[in-house]
Amino acid sequence: MTLDEVSNLSKSYIVTEVKKHPLTTKLVDMGLFSGKEVKLLFKAPFGDPIAIDVQGYTLSLRKEEAALISVA
Repeated sequence: MTLDEVSNLSKSYIVTEVKKHPLTTKLVDMGLFSGKEVKLLFKAPFGDPIAIDVQGYTLSLRKEEAALISVA
């Protein structure tokens, strides 16, 4: 499942993969890499944007960006 598909607010997920894309380097620099725990904080009605908690800071992602991040 990818981060744009999750719907359970305040549940923690573990990043399993960040798919290859020109944005991959930026996502990894922001702390999204395999093994990292993230928590879904907010998801807009149409799924864009998505707010997640990454190690104590809030990160907002577009739906296309969240689709690059696989979680379990």
